[in-house]
Amino acid sequence: MITVDGRKSEQKISNFDNLEQVLTSVMEDEQMAGRVVTDVFVNNESFSEIYPHQAGDMSCENITSVDVRSEPASHMAVEMSAEMGKVARMMASGARNVASLIREARETDALELLQDLLDVTRDFMGMLGHLRDRYLGGADEEFVTRTEAFSNLISEMCEVLENEDWVLLSDLLEYEFMPMCDEWRVCGENIHRQLQACVQ
Repeated sequence: MITVDGRKSEQKISNFDNLEQVLTSVMEDEQMAGRVVTDVFVNNESFSEIYPHQAGDMSCENITSVDVRSEPASHMAVEMSAEMGKVARMMASGARNVASLIREARETDALELLQDLLDVTRDFMGMLGHLRDRYLGGADEEFVTRTEAFSNLISEMCEVLENEDWVLLSDLLEYEFMPMCDEWRVCGENIHRQLQACVQ
């Protein structure tokens, strides 16, 4: 039996060769438009892929039930935007820690943490941009200006890093990167409020 958000599907598991085909069929249903799958239960046990396309390796012969649960993508966007302020605070904290490690002459530790910080920053900026583009009509002039300034700062930090100017790097982190993180925290919180207003 296949159920989607508590509704029994007319499709039968026996019509499919593997779980991936079942899930693809569920996602192609017009009732799933604008929704995101949050949970999948196979034979009443939670399922998530350990490796890509694992569902394609799971034969339907041993599957008696598939229960798919979803929620509107817009609701998920609101939930994600609620975390953006926290992420910006984490970025500021990470920058403070990197600067401290540099000042303690622990460059190796600082570099490892800096790489993590840059990865989080890239994901943060990508998510903010996606939420604005997808749900709020794109970026306004202020957002574009702030993004360009942040991008320029990160480019400058990378150049300084290449030159191994540790003192300047720690200064950039403390006196420029951290204040920008506070601005991004406010921006993230504003986007969250705007999304809440759109979805309600």
